[in-house]
Amino acid sequence: MKGLIQRVSHACVKVDDEITGAIDGGILLLLGVEQGDNETTADKLLQKVLNYRIFSDVDGKMNRSLTDVGGGLLVVSQFTLVADTRKGLRPGFSRGATPAEGERLYDLFVQRARAMHGSVETGRFGADMKVELLNDGPVTFLLEVPPVD
Repeated sequence: MKGLIQRVSHACVKVDDEITGAIDGGILLLLGVEQGDNETTADKLLQKVLNYRIFSDVDGKMNRSLTDVGGGLLVVSQFTLVADTRKGLRPGFSRGATPAEGERLYDLFVQRARAMHGSVETGRFGADMKVELLNDGPVTFLLEVPPVD
C-alpha cells in the first residue's frame, strides 16, 4: 500500500463540480492499493499517516504529527500510485489491487481513520476527481507499507 502525503494549507476534491471533501490545514493523502494488501497493511499505513512528523514545532523543526496538530485528513483514491514505471513509456497497472479489493480496503482505511482521527474527508473511489490544494512547504512524502501476511 502506498500513500503520497502532502502537508497542505487547504485542499478539496470535486466530482462533477461538487465538493465531496475539503480540509483546511492538514494532510492530503493520495492512497494506492496493491495486490496483497490487507487490513494489516491498511492499519500500518494509517498509523504512519497519522503519526508521521511533518508539521513544525516551536523551533521550526518537523517534529509534530497530524495527530499532534489536530489537522484535517483528506483521503483520495489514486490507483496510478501503484503503477510500474520502470520500463518503457507507458505505465503498467498489474501491481494494483482489483477494483473491488481496492475499494474495500480504501473504505476500511477511511472508516478506521474516522474512528481514530476527528477530521477526515474523502473523494469518491473510482470517480474522475479534480483535486485542488495549496501545498505547504512544499512538503511531500511517499509512504510505503509492503503487503503483510
